[in-house]
Amino acid sequence: MTSTIDAINTSQYATENRADFEDALRRADLVAAELGATAAERDRANGSPTAEIDLLRRHDLLQVGEPVESGGSGLSFAQSQQITRRIARGDTSIAHLIGYHFAQQRIPHLFGTPEQAGALSRRNAEEKLFWGGVQNPRGADGLELTRDGDAFRLNGRRTFASGASVADQLSVTASFEGDLVFLTLPTDRPGFRPEGDWDAIGQRLTDSGGVEFRDTRVERHEILGDPDTPPGFSPYQTLVTHHWQLAFVNFYIGTAEGAFTEALDWTRLHASPWETSGLDSATEDPYILELVGELRAQITGAALLVDRAGQALQDALDFGPGLSADQRADTAIAIAEAKYATTKVSLEVASRLFEIQGARATTSAYGFDRHWRNLRTHTVHDPVAYKAREIGDWTLNRTAPAFTLYS
Repeated sequence: MTSTIDAINTSQYATENRADFEDALRRADLVAAELGATAAERDRANGSPTAEIDLLRRHDLLQVGEPVESGGSGLSFAQSQQITRRIARGDTSIAHLIGYHFAQQRIPHLFGTPEQAGALSRRNAEEKLFWGGVQNPRGADGLELTRDGDAFRLNGRRTFASGASVADQLSVTASFEGDLVFLTLPTDRPGFRPEGDWDAIGQRLTDSGGVEFRDTRVERHEILGDPDTPPGFSPYQTLVTHHWQLAFVNFYIGTAEGAFTEALDWTRLHASPWETSGLDSATEDPYILELVGELRAQITGAALLVDRAGQALQDALDFGPGLSADQRADTAIAIAEAKYATTKVSLEVASRLFEIQGARATTSAYGFDRHWRNLRTHTVHDPVAYKAREIGDWTLNRTAPAFTLYS
């Protein structure tokens, strides 16, 4: 939003990779500016985000979380989600895609063997793979993995799968003999079919429609971990959910920051003072100034909660496999607090900006309504009331949030 906010966002990352981090942020800002210039037009077109993924790839943003020696930037997961926030300032849909992408890339490190994680990490860096996700547990018949000789077969469909048709690699959850397993598959695998049916009011360029797997062959090494050993996920492994949640809160607050800046710029250039105000400029109107101050304070407060959540998750990841259930709960609550705040603040900002800009800003050609539509579309996929309840139950009763793919 401003250099002050950016300083707040990056001050906690005074580490040995600071130069690489700042260079990645610079590239993300360039991408966000290019996306922002055409965001309204592309939102109306409601096309496939192929060109946008290529733009991320050309700016070397897809592999920032991989080791420097492999061709990445060596960023931590919390740092990579700062990239998501920057991209959201230009285009929420593309931030959604890259935020999920960063999360999918880390799943092999939670559930896979060291050999699986290392091999995929090297491929990510060398080939600049873009990852899509087929993990939403709600809707349709689900996915079931069954044995087929020395390999496996995947069957079923999901109604929501982000980035699946434009991805190089998929991260997939499925049921296998009564247990949840994580898979990683290339998108050119026979039997995989994106349905191309995404038609929501917002997040139009996220390629989030349904997918189907029909007798899709899965090799043993594509199942993360040992399929013959019941998973019994550890608290450390269940941090998988918080990878996605941290992506969400970053593109929520990034959208608010970008929409706010866009509205201020438009107001300076185009807004007219109200006829009875006695003022020469809308930027001198005390009611507008009050609202600008109110919204900025809310954005700043929510952004700090997001930074705190990112640090909480990174601390848990750095602690490693010995993470306790209570440590996991503290991490979940920090992210839930950020999720609650960013949902409320970003929706209010996206709605009330028209009060700053005035009636002419509602002209459809400007496309300012896309910010609210994008936020409203995504935030209802994971009702924030449940996050508030989890915070309250932990605060009052020390009852930890149960592990699900949402909490």
